[in-house]
Amino acid sequence: MNISGNTIFIPGGTRGIGLALATRLQAKGNTVVVGGRSAATLDALAAEHGFGTVVIDTSDPDSIVKASAEVINRFPEVNVLVPMAGIMRAENWNTPGFLADAEAVVTTNLLGPIRLIAAFTEHLQSRPDATILTVSSGLAHVPLGVTASYNATKAAIHMLSESIRLQLAGTSVSVVELVPPGVQTDLMPGQAESAHALPLDEYADEVMALLESEPDAHEIQVERVKFFRYAEVRGDYDQVVGILNATDRHAAAAAAS
Repeated sequence: MNISGNTIFIPGGTRGIGLALATRLQAKGNTVVVGGRSAATLDALAAEHGFGTVVIDTSDPDSIVKASAEVINRFPEVNVLVPMAGIMRAENWNTPGFLADAEAVVTTNLLGPIRLIAAFTEHLQSRPDATILTVSSGLAHVPLGVTASYNATKAAIHMLSESIRLQLAGTSVSVVELVPPGVQTDLMPGQAESAHALPLDEYADEVMALLESEPDAHEIQVERVKFFRYAEVRGDYDQVVGILNATDRHAAAAAAS
């Protein structure tokens, strides 16, 4: 992925990692369009940063179709899609009450990116140099017990990225997978203040440095996430699972979200 000269759409770019990357990508000379559910939040970000903005609810297929068409119409040079929006919820599979949370996580974290990619693939192939930047997690490779559906959706995003990269080989579209560790955001209650999570600015700066220094990378892995990403390869998977799940729920969630 080239680090500058792009028009980038980031649904889920109104806060957290998405917003941190949006500001840094804009500073590198990219046109950045952020998407989110709140028109008021989008207006504030447009006023503060000069982003393009589009209202989108990535849990709603009709909203994805409408917003994607709007982005392509208003910003026909768009050549980078970053389906960033995601949710993380604690679930207790010993009780029937977990199902609503599990379904919401799957809808937002898996169906949302699939639908977004489907809406943009034809257009991206019309651009001479395009990128789909997916967002998985360290938890795609080592499970946190209390976030079963989140782990599963991120593992699916990892394999989806691997698969569509093969299908899009030979086209103008590259597929790059962002693999975050735990980062100090509001993804889970208490995570933004957790000492177990990587500070947001530190994470975003490291990602930008990797994107710039490794333009042909298939995965963007900061150092913190490699403990989880390669646990099975190293042969210490069981030990890493134990370490991850030995702490309290919020600290564990922050350790590898």
